[in-house]
Amino acid sequence: MTGLAQHVRTLGRGPGRSRDLTRAEAAAAMDCMLSGAAAPEAVGALLMLLRMKGETAAEIAGLAEAAQARMPPMPAVDLDWPSYAAGRTRGLPWFLLSARLVAAAGHRVVMHGWNGGDSAVRDGLAAAGIPRALSPDTAGDALERAGIVYLPLERLHPALFGLLDLRGVLGLRSCVNTVCRMLNPARAGASVQGVFHPSYRLLQRDAAALLGLPALSVIKGGGGEFERHPGKPAAGFGLRGGVAYDTADPALLPGQVRLSDGPDPATTLAGLWSGAQTDRFAESVVVATAALALNTLGHADTASLAARLWAGRTPPDHDHKDHAA
Repeated sequence: MTGLAQHVRTLGRGPGRSRDLTRAEAAAAMDCMLSGAAAPEAVGALLMLLRMKGETAAEIAGLAEAAQARMPPMPAVDLDWPSYAAGRTRGLPWFLLSARLVAAAGHRVVMHGWNGGDSAVRDGLAAAGIPRALSPDTAGDALERAGIVYLPLERLHPALFGLLDLRGVLGLRSCVNTVCRMLNPARAGASVQGVFHPSYRLLQRDAAALLGLPALSVIKGGGGEFERHPGKPAAGFGLRGGVAYDTADPALLPGQVRLSDGPDPATTLAGLWSGAQTDRFAESVVVATAALALNTLGHADTASLAARLWAGRTPPDHDHKDHAA
């Protein structure tokens, strides 16, 4: 038995006979799926079997490293920032301004993602001063100019996007969503990741450790993004120097409101960044999220650093154009 069928059989033989995939088997399965050689029925079966039993860290690591291996080389960056949440429970993507602050601190940041039918993240890029590259080859120009770039997954990794987009066919989320968060296309030494379901924090941390990632922060963020809610305590999980760690930070503002209800509805990304609008809650989201990212990058006293960066920000260049393939 060859191809994807052998891995479907391993997962689906039934009680007492099925087992988890090894890391090597998971990598081989992902490579087969990305190659286009696997039958669509087998792809759907494998993804749903993994979902039903629950993915292991070794499986996620194997799937992610196979997906990453099919990526072309990219310029060196400091921080990987995936964005793959649907956004139905959140408001504006304030974390875009946080990523911009990290770039303003002198770090090169690659953002990548796909948010289904929710266009808020991509619509907010220009207001946040984040250029969008339409291929990995053109990301370097944007990084040189702005220190940060966003790559749509469908242009960054079309084959992986095809697997992610099967949610519309299967009707359920699959492990591909987690794999995309672990993709780290530019092989950055640090990554920040948000999850919607708390159990995934440990899964992603353990998979990142297997992949040899030195620094990682994972939080249950706004709508599943890496975004700190200032009105709630924040439990963080991740890696520092490749070693597992966890933190528990207190709430920064009184009250436990939904993230989408905290800011004034009239506040916009552009207005907040330019200073034309002030919004205590939204500013707290931006600064607190940036502080977590800066901590991941090894900075000390990151709350003060992020506040200084926010106070000294400059309006972004709204003339950013997509960098064509």
